[in-house]
Amino acid sequence: MRTLREQPAVRGADGARRTGTGPAADPDGLPAADVPWSEELQGRTVVVKCGGSTLEDPALRRSFAQDVVELWQAGLDPVVVHGGGPQISSMLDRLALEVRFEAGMRVTTPEAMDVVRMVLTGQVQRDLVGAINAHGPFAVGMSGEDAHTLTAVRRPARVDGRTVDIGLVGDIVGVDPDTVRNLLAGGRIPVVSPVARGDDGQVYNVNADLAASALAVALGADRLVMLTDVPGLYADWPRSTEVVARLTALELETLLPGLAGGMLPKMEGCLRAVRSGVGRVHVLDGRTPHAVLRGVLTEENPGTTVLPDDAPADGVNTG
Repeated sequence: MRTLREQPAVRGADGARRTGTGPAADPDGLPAADVPWSEELQGRTVVVKCGGSTLEDPALRRSFAQDVVELWQAGLDPVVVHGGGPQISSMLDRLALEVRFEAGMRVTTPEAMDVVRMVLTGQVQRDLVGAINAHGPFAVGMSGEDAHTLTAVRRPARVDGRTVDIGLVGDIVGVDPDTVRNLLAGGRIPVVSPVARGDDGQVYNVNADLAASALAVALGADRLVMLTDVPGLYADWPRSTEVVARLTALELETLLPGLAGGMLPKMEGCLRAVRSGVGRVHVLDGRTPHAVLRGVLTEENPGTTVLPDDAPADGVNTG
């Protein structure tokens, strides 16, 4: 199998797909020289969710941005959905506002919602767009509020059988992907903040994992990549750190009630995605440099892969 650097160029500077000489050498030393090139994925949409913990580290942010640009240059259509939890918590602390989580979700008061919007679209997104655009005029930032891309309703939550109020946290009930599709058609890389509007006029804080899942479904994405700060889905946490390599949607559905914390909405998003037509979901350790590039283009990537229920039996390994 040839590698990316050995393939003809599939994108020009204007974003159009074309053939010709291979991509120019990148001064940042991207890892494409030893990553297999996949003709099967040409023209396919890949939604990548990047958490705020990865984006906090400038080196990992640069590595992530490089991976996204490499996917774009290889002829795929990457869409980025980002979180910003640590950055939001830091700003809430500075403003002496409460930081609290229930059922894996941030409790979002009206005051906290103002901070969420400010930090996600005014800080985290700007840093990420800047990192991608260090390689060329690729990335365009937008919020789920823009052009009514994401529509949400207030999300209920239950902890230990009781209903808890988590404030202005939304569950997505509608996606209009036209703006994102138009950006992709223009050769751009959309970078989306997980803030959504409601038909009630309210603005909601949406979990980035669930936002990425909903957008991947609406776009008919071939792949969804979830970056996290652990190696993958643990088979028997906290008794074991063994990672589940592969599992089907049905197997994940069985495990879901036993999950807690931030892994619960993440795996809920994975389940929704593969049950709604996304080809497969990769849950990868975002602390590993170039995890996205290798996770999308190779089959030997570490982490957890969630497959549809009709996936071949020999492709599933829960051990």
